Amino acid sequence: MFEWKNILRGIAMGASDIIPGVSGGTIALVLGIYHRLIAAINNFFTRRWKQQLGFFIPLGLGILIAIFSLSNLLDWLLESYPQPTFFLFIGLILGTIPFLLNEADYKRKFTGKHYFLLVIGAGLVIFIGFFQEESPIMESLSIGDYVLLFFSGWFASTAMILPGVSGSFILVILGVFTTVLEAVSTVNIPVLSTVAVGVVLGIVIMSKFIQYLLHHHTTGTYAVMTGLLVGSLFVIFPGLDASFLQLIISIITLLTGLFVAITLGKIERA
Repeated sequence: MFEWKNILRGIAMGASDIIPGVSGGTIALVLGIYHRLIAAINNFFTRRWKQQLGFFIPLGLGILIAIFSLSNLLDWLLESYPQPTFFLFIGLILGTIPFLLNEADYKRKFTGKHYFLLVIGAGLVIFIGFFQEESPIMESLSIGDYVLLFFSGWFASTAMILPGVSGSFILVILGVFTTVLEAVSTVNIPVLSTVAVGVVLGIVIMSKFIQYLLHHHTTGTYAVMTGLLVGSLFVIFPGLDASFLQLIISIITLLTGLFVAITLGKIERA
């Protein structure tokens, strides 16, 4: 049976995956399907693969709809209204952190080492953020460029299924984000297919590793994930515009993102 509700979940995940700083894994966590997603990815490559189609087909359809329909809109928002847009993302992340901590049952299970792992996770994202810079669109691609795009998709896919790290953020660090975004907007098949192959292989391999960590080092894994989310807040913070109107709008978008994250979480867990 197809889980058609996953189309809406996929749209939310797809939209987040093209936003530097917000990951599809984060949205999956808010929507309450993160563990199901990881398990489904791993089971898809077993004899039980047919049982996963009802979960994956609607979810994948929603992700594709979001990526191809919202890429131009998000590109325009980030270009024209960066501060309010990033404050919306910050609100989404702030609304997600409590869910992650509750999943970890941090009040009972967190010890000093777990808070240390949280700080390490946050510090790692902040450190990586120092290398974030805009890159020009790659033209007249060489074989080396396609190899870079393949491994960029591979590394980005790890971020897509790991709450706290954005796949788009990884693409920005590797200097291919604008190239991939342009390829999505113009439907550049060679570029998209190269990145897609890297993404698929990366998800298949890294999902097994993440599932192992969640099963054998649950609390520590949640601590690191929480740290990654906290660190991403600092990375995507756009600064404050001097305009009072911009500040008011940014506060409204932040509260909107916070409200959406909390509401989605409550709805999915009702």
